[in-house]
Amino acid sequence: MHKPNSECPTHTPRPFMVSLLLRLTPCLAVGLLLLLFPLPAVAEKLTIDLIFGGKSLSGRTPHGVKISPDGHRVGFLRGRDDNQFQLDLWVYDVDQHKTRMLVDSKKLLPEERLTDAEKARRERARTAALHGILDYDWSPDGRKLLFPLGEALYLYDLQGKSGEAMRKVAEGAGLLDPKISPKGRYVSFVRDQNLFVIDLKSGAEIQLTKDGSGTLHNAEAEFVAQEEMGQRSGYWWAPDDSTIAFKQYDESPVPVTKRFEVYPSRTEVIEQRYPAAGDSNVIVHLGLIRPTGGAVRWIDLGANSDIYLSRVDWLPDGKTVSFQRQSRDQKTLDLIAVDVATLTQTTLLTETSQTWVNIHDDLRFLKKQPAFIWSSERSGFNHLYLYGLDGKVMHPLTGGDWDIDNVLAVDESSGLIYISSNRDAVIDKQIYTVRLNGDSSQPTVRVSTGDGWHGASFAHDADKVSLYVESYSNPLTPPQTSIRGPDGRFLAWIEENKLDEHHPYWPYREALVTPEFGALQSEDGQALECRIYKPQNFESTKRYPVFITVYGGPGGQMVTRGWGDLFNQYKVQQGYVVFTLDNRGTPRRGRKFSDAIYLRMGDVEVRDQLVGIRWLKQQPFVDPARIGVFGWSYGGYMTVMMLAKASNELAAGVAGAPVTEWRVYDTHYTERYLSTPQLNAAGYDSSAVFGSLKGLTSPLLLVHGMADDNVLFLNSTQLMAALQTQGTQFQLMTYPGGKHGISTPAMKKHAYHMITNFLDEKLKPGESGK
Repeated sequence: MHKPNSECPTHTPRPFMVSLLLRLTPCLAVGLLLLLFPLPAVAEKLTIDLIFGGKSLSGRTPHGVKISPDGHRVGFLRGRDDNQFQLDLWVYDVDQHKTRMLVDSKKLLPEERLTDAEKARRERARTAALHGILDYDWSPDGRKLLFPLGEALYLYDLQGKSGEAMRKVAEGAGLLDPKISPKGRYVSFVRDQNLFVIDLKSGAEIQLTKDGSGTLHNAEAEFVAQEEMGQRSGYWWAPDDSTIAFKQYDESPVPVTKRFEVYPSRTEVIEQRYPAAGDSNVIVHLGLIRPTGGAVRWIDLGANSDIYLSRVDWLPDGKTVSFQRQSRDQKTLDLIAVDVATLTQTTLLTETSQTWVNIHDDLRFLKKQPAFIWSSERSGFNHLYLYGLDGKVMHPLTGGDWDIDNVLAVDESSGLIYISSNRDAVIDKQIYTVRLNGDSSQPTVRVSTGDGWHGASFAHDADKVSLYVESYSNPLTPPQTSIRGPDGRFLAWIEENKLDEHHPYWPYREALVTPEFGALQSEDGQALECRIYKPQNFESTKRYPVFITVYGGPGGQMVTRGWGDLFNQYKVQQGYVVFTLDNRGTPRRGRKFSDAIYLRMGDVEVRDQLVGIRWLKQQPFVDPARIGVFGWSYGGYMTVMMLAKASNELAAGVAGAPVTEWRVYDTHYTERYLSTPQLNAAGYDSSAVFGSLKGLTSPLLLVHGMADDNVLFLNSTQLMAALQTQGTQFQLMTYPGGKHGISTPAMKKHAYHMITNFLDEKLKPGESGK
């Protein structure tokens, strides 16, 4: 495992460069050596219109990769060469080594119209910018695929005759969350807040629930479950097709928030049941119903109705279903098993924390022994444990001062668990195997090769791992997608995406800058990972302006050794030094690192960012008077807080869609870190930007979408009013119809031109500095 040099003093050039030299990989070393050789006199440079245009400069990148259950095919979604946002359905044949488009989404549906519910769902799933086919589901025999498009569901038979392979199985506005049942007998979906199935043999459509309307929803995940808990579905099939477990929620207790969504030609008043911190949440229930219909059988979730139903999973035999119940304060998480026949319950385990318990997707019930895999941060780092169905720990599976990211697959036949982790370097993601028997003499084995960022997709619920699909990138390699054997050996390309003369980035390759990685030290001695880009024809005697990109919040790691943000490349090509630091509170570093923000946000995060800024100011190549910062969402909040608390250190800042008052953000996210306003009023006051706002004297550009339903536009209007009241000038750009991510290409181009112009005016990258 990589550790920063603890003897290097903070705020000096030495720790950053020593850490850099220790981390150089052959790939990065080659990239740095290339800088020693003369480059062409003129290298084509990136532009904002190119970066945010219809053509993906990163090349062809498959989305939604899923291996068929039989392992013979790999499905994926791919954007078009001329429009990266329009996704079509493709399949790769493993045996024949051939790729073909199955469904041309534009041909099947020339013009796509989305309901408001679907727009909101895509916003939750961070797919609002995409069009065409966004998801699909394999049949259990690997011969069919189910996918939604427009107001219809289609079933594609890979063995069907030409012209007859695809058929429409359901239609109507508002079809949500379609699935093929585990045994392939049914198609299921949600429509008008109720659960439906279609018997594929008879073609009969059966409405299973009928009371969904108004504030009562069946088989759907509520707002905070989608937004903050990673819960995209509200129903779960038993493995034998016998039963469906489904969530029902009643949102009548949630206060109605009225907000304006301003569009170019109209203004809509939206009444949304939005559970802000301290407010009432929805009331949840968990029901069981047969796919043939009949009465719902309700599972007792406990005497306290103020809970979160965070996960539901079936045991392999289909006779027992489990659910995870999280307390409102998120300090307790129970895993409970329910006998489907009798509804008798058994608590398998309870996780507790003095701060909060993180929800995860690492639960795996085994098929060949009465046991399950569970991840826990009880040691201070996220690790795996094997439990018996009696709730007793059999043995730890992993351990050490490093985190696992998630369980990827379990191969019981080989006795292996596949995981992703940052064990070898915090800035990387690698794929490893661990022994299911917990044998410490057979250590964790890394199966991925090459420093950088590795992702993996395995066949769902496969008994044995025969292959997996890997995605990989590093700072000099755009994302590549390949098929790998169980031991990580290369088998075939799905998308090599080689950076050659056919690649869309080829004309700009000579100006591609390799970042340097290192670590500084926080005031409590923890390592703060950093990344820095220096202009290509770097002159050590010249003083450059600095463009700092920040997120800084829970769940967001910015300093990674993957294919980078092209806007960072654009800024360094314009003459900036580009710098990023991951402060305490960000993930993948253990609980001491993440828990530093508990009960007060915007404090240690800013102090850590100032460690980076003060280190920068000591470098001979930095102009200390020309340092600016830019962030979006939590990064926007960080920008405002950094300017409010340290305008003497910063020349300017751009805040995109910032949270400014945590009392108006949602329950599950905010209360996890700050508790409730009723119990921690002082923490909410100090975490809001307004208590420090008089210190904001450096120029600020505020950017926000006027139809943002995540970080409500109210956050920015409150900030505007406060700045105006105290007489502080600032610049403002709002986007009619813009959601949280300013998702349309036109909006993105305009916003990033605006950001560039503002920072260029304030930081003057063309000047040499003093």
